Amino acid sequence: MGKNRTSVSVLAVAALALTLVSCSGDKPSPDDAAADLAQGLSQMDVSASAFTAGTPAEVNAELEQLLADMGPLRPEVTVAGVNEDEDDDSAATARLAYAWDVNSDSRPDWSYESSAQLRRGEDDQWLVEWAPSVVFDSLADGDRLVRSTTPGDRADILDRNGEPLMNARPVLRIGINKPDLSEEQYASSSAALAELVGLDPADYTAKVQASGPEAFVEAIVQREEAEGPATPAAVEAIPGALSLPAQRILAPTRGFARALLGTVGEATAELVEESEGRVSAGDQTGLSGLQRQYNSQLQGSPGVTVTVDNEAGTKETVHSSDPQTGTDLQTTLNPKLQQLAEEVLEQEPSASAIVAIQPSTGEILTVANGPGSEGQQTALLGQYPPGSTFKTATALAMLRNGTTPASTVECPSELNVDGRKFNNVPGYPAEATGSIPLRTAFANSCNTAFLNAQGTVSQQSLSAAAGDLGIGVDASIGTDAFLGSVPAEAEGTEHAASLIGQGQVLVSPLAMAVAGASIGKGERVSPTLIRESTPPAPAGGSASAAPTASTSESTAPVPGNLTAEEAASLREMMRAVVAEGGVQMLLGVPGEPVLAKTGTAEFGSQTPPETHAWVLAIQGDLAVAVFVEQGERGSTSGGPLMKAFLEGAQG
Repeated sequence: MGKNRTSVSVLAVAALALTLVSCSGDKPSPDDAAADLAQGLSQMDVSASAFTAGTPAEVNAELEQLLADMGPLRPEVTVAGVNEDEDDDSAATARLAYAWDVNSDSRPDWSYESSAQLRRGEDDQWLVEWAPSVVFDSLADGDRLVRSTTPGDRADILDRNGEPLMNARPVLRIGINKPDLSEEQYASSSAALAELVGLDPADYTAKVQASGPEAFVEAIVQREEAEGPATPAAVEAIPGALSLPAQRILAPTRGFARALLGTVGEATAELVEESEGRVSAGDQTGLSGLQRQYNSQLQGSPGVTVTVDNEAGTKETVHSSDPQTGTDLQTTLNPKLQQLAEEVLEQEPSASAIVAIQPSTGEILTVANGPGSEGQQTALLGQYPPGSTFKTATALAMLRNGTTPASTVECPSELNVDGRKFNNVPGYPAEATGSIPLRTAFANSCNTAFLNAQGTVSQQSLSAAAGDLGIGVDASIGTDAFLGSVPAEAEGTEHAASLIGQGQVLVSPLAMAVAGASIGKGERVSPTLIRESTPPAPAGGSASAAPTASTSESTAPVPGNLTAEEAASLREMMRAVVAEGGVQMLLGVPGEPVLAKTGTAEFGSQTPPETHAWVLAIQGDLAVAVFVEQGERGSTSGGPLMKAFLEGAQG
C-alpha cells in the first residue's frame, strides 16, 4: 500500500508540495513534478519537466506526433492525486485527469485519467518515466489519437410563415471520373466537359490531370431540375463524365435574396482555421450572408469520434458522440414579395434595391437587390443621399414649428444661400411656384420652399425629426445594416443641403423604408428581420432575433415621439404627391390609396452631375422604398418600378 494524496487542482498540488518540503526539510516531494507535468501537457510543452530518458525537446516532438490528428484541440490536465510507494521512497505514481473539448463548444465532453510513473534521481529531483500511455492509457509507441467528425443535418432558413427559404435540395455533381478513362483521354474529356458547363477548358483540364488516378474531379454542382446544356444525356455522351446525385443547401432560385441569405459550400482553409475545430476540411458550411453569420446555429454540433490508430492500420474507438441537428433560423421575409421585387429589378442595369416593411409589426418583408448591385448588399448597407424623399423629415420639423399642410410657403424658381445657387429640378411646373401651400410644395418637391425653412428649422431639430422617423437610429434587425446618418450640426450651405436630403445626409433603402413605415403606423418603427416567435398572421391587404447591432454614422439624436397628428399630416402631403405631383402613375394602382414621395439626389463630379432616383410609398400595411443608383428623376426611373411592385403585390 502506498500513501495517496488527492489534489483538486495544479495550484493545490503546488501549495501542498511547498508545505511538505518545508516540513520535511530534506527531500523534495513528487507533487511538484506531477504539477509541472500536468501544466506542460496542457500547454503541449513539457520543458519544465525532467525525464528518466530523453530530453524535454524529444518528448515535445513525440507529443506533437501523438496529437497531430486532434487538430488544434488541447486537453486541460490536472493532477488527480499522487501515490508514493511505501516500500520504495524513490518511486511514486501521478494520476492525471484529462478534460477535452472535442466537440469544440467550449465545454469539456471527454474526460479520463491516465498515470505517470515518477522516479527520484540521484540529486533527489523527481523524474518522469515518459511513455505514450501518459497521454492515454492504451497508447503505445507509434500510436496516434485521431479525431474525426460527422456533420449533423443543417437546419433551414425559414420565411415569415415558417416555410423553408433555404434547405436541402437535390443537385447533380457533374465531373470527370478518372478511373473510367485511360490517361490518353484525360485532356479530351476534360476539355469537352468544361466547354459544356461553361468552364475554362485549360484550367479544368489541368485540375483533372493534377488529381490522383482514382479521383472524381467535380466541375460544377447543378440543380437537379435545371434546364441547360449540362443535361444528363449531354454529360453521358462525354467519356468519363458523370452526374452524381447529391443534396445542397439552396434557395428557391440562384439569385433569391442571395446577398442576404448567403451560400453554403465546402469550408475554406480559412474557415476551418477560424472554427477552432467546429468545422473540418470537406464540411459544408456557411460561406456568406446569414448562412455564415448564423453558421453555428444552423450547422448544429458535429458527431465526434476519437480513435487510437496504430501503425498496423487498426483503430480503437475511445470516445464518440452523435451529431446534433442545427436550429432553424426564421426570418420575416415574404417569399412572394421578395421574388416579385427581384423580378421588378431584373432589367435595371445599375445598382438598385427594393425594401418593403410591414408598418404594424416593423417586419422586413423584402430585401431585394438588382443584378446591377453585383452581389453587394445595396438594400441594407448602401449609403446614399436620399434627395427629396428626406423632405418627409424636413416637413416634420416644419410641422413642429407650427406650419400645417395648408400654410403658405414661398417657392421661387431659384434661391441663393451663402453664394451657392439652388434650383428646382428641370421641368418643375411653373404653376407650383411663388406663394403656395406647403402641401403643393411637398407634392411637386419644391426645393426652394424647403430651403427657405433654414431660418426656422435648425440642423438639430432636423436631425431629431429624422430620428423620430427611424433615420439614424440603431435597430437590431438580426444582421448588419445602415440606418442612416444625419449630422446634428451643420451651417450655411451644408445646413441648406441637408433640408433637401443632400450634403452629409446619408441613408440606405432600408432606412427610407423605415421612415415610410413610421409615417404609415403613426409612431417610430423599429425594423426586424430575424425572429424566434411564432409567425404572425399574414400582413393585411397586399403585403404579406438573434440580433446583430446595426450601424449608424449619425451624431445620434435622442428620438422623441412621432405623434399620430404629425403622421396624419405627412400622409396627407404624401397622398398629394400621387394625386397632383410627380407620381400620378400610382393613382391607378388597385387597393388602398397609395401615398408616396419621390427623390432625386445628385452625386459625383460630372457636369451635369449623375443622380440617384428614389421613391417612397405607403399602401395600407405596406411601406416600400425603391432605389436606383444611376437613375434620372425619382418619378421617371423609380416610379415605374414602384408601380410594378405595388400592382404585383395585389396579385
